[in-house]
Order: sequence, then structure tokens, then C-alpha cells
Amino acid sequence: MKRDYDTMASTQTWKVEDFPCTLQLNIPFPSHHYASTAQRALSVDAELSPLVRRSFSLAGDKEQSTLVINYAATTNRMLRVAVNGFFESVGVVIGVMKDLDVDVVYEPVQESLEGVQGLVVDGLEGRG
Repeated sequence: MKRDYDTMASTQTWKVEDFPCTLQLNIPFPSHHYASTAQRALSVDAELSPLVRRSFSLAGDKEQSTLVINYAATTNRMLRVAVNGFFESVGVVIGVMKDLDVDVVYEPVQESLEGVQGLVVDGLEGRG
């Protein structure tokens, strides 16, 4: 069954030259299951502005999977506003995953979690 978020990444119905400001976000997850769950949860909300385009894809394998989000916008300001709102949603999704399955956030990772805003480890909250 093909879903909307599957086709968002594969089809491009807009001209690249109309959206010159781009950004790619790579959010690692401990498994493909968590990454695809985050993708499904985050892709429900469409971009509010017609001046911003967003697509989702997954990279990696079953053990470590990365949610890849590509943004394109007409201006840097529109890109910043869209990405700020998106990070709010990512925080909610990861927070729910953390509350429902503690292994999501506290699995060993390759990158340092030092300074991650809002993440509490051993009673100490990170600061971004």
C-alpha cells in the first residue's frame, strides 16, 4: 500500500529554481522501526506555507536507521521558520517514544548527546 509520505519524497511537483534555499536534516534512530514510526508521525502535518517544500526518506539498515528530511524554501527566513516548527514536532515525537519505550533515547549512540536541549540524563539536563 502506497502512502502519502512515501510519494512525497519520490515525486517533485515544483521547480527547484523557485526554491533555492535548501537544508537536509539527518536524524538517527536506533532501529528502522523507530525511524519509520517518526516518519509516519511527522509526515501527517503538511507544510503550512506554499513557500516551503519538505520530503521524507529513510536511510540505513535494520540496526541503525536515519530519518532524512529535505527542505526547500523560497527564502532563508521561510526555511528557518519551517525548520523551527518542525523541530518542535520532532521533540514531541521523540518525547513520546522516550516515555513509551525508554530504550529509544538511552541506547548507545555514535554521536555525543552532550548539550542536547531538553534531554535529561542522570538527573542533568543538556543545554543547547
